[in-house]
Amino acid sequence: MGNVNVIIDGKKVKVKESSTILEAAEACGVTIPTFCHIKGLLPTGVCRVCVVEVQGSRTLVGSCHTPVSEGMVVSTHTPRVVAARKVIVELMLTGHTGDCVNDPNAENCKLHNLASDYQVGAPRFSVRAPRFFPVEDSNPYVRRDLSKCVLCRKCVKACREVARKDLLSIGYRGFRSKVVSGYDEPLTAEVCRDCLICIEHCPTGALSRPVKV
Repeated sequence: MGNVNVIIDGKKVKVKESSTILEAAEACGVTIPTFCHIKGLLPTGVCRVCVVEVQGSRTLVGSCHTPVSEGMVVSTHTPRVVAARKVIVELMLTGHTGDCVNDPNAENCKLHNLASDYQVGAPRFSVRAPRFFPVEDSNPYVRRDLSKCVLCRKCVKACREVARKDLLSIGYRGFRSKVVSGYDEPLTAEVCRDCLICIEHCPTGALSRPVKV
């Protein structure tokens, strides 16, 4: 497999033909924000935060999963791209009912930081009922506050592809969707004892270590 020439934000770069736009951007020092992406794993393209503008394309494309091609011209921070990212972050905030304002660990919430970077305030979108789930702390190794979860699926991918344990999946549909263990059972697996991969990859603080009393 050969190399292709790509232009990203005016920078010329030669990368492998199998590269994605995100990988090409990293190769030439251009930063594209991501949320659901885990470097080294197959992309899912769930969050759409990494959208960019490709010359000749009618729509914006997800840079994490779109392959490069010879002569491709990419713009990563046009007004159209920035506007789209703002709406995407705002939509995620609508389903993120965690109280970041009063959370002393808010700086660890990637969604909170993205909202700050893109100057996104309180969501304008109304919902019939907020996504609220009781905190699950029956597992001595992982505390789950799914009200903070935005269904980025990073914990699912990390558990399946990094830890090779495959304990998590997405259950239910629509606004009732949530990350579940088994048939929506408490996450009490002993294999979580020395793992904590899901906590490391959670970008919103929905997963954390239990507070020792």
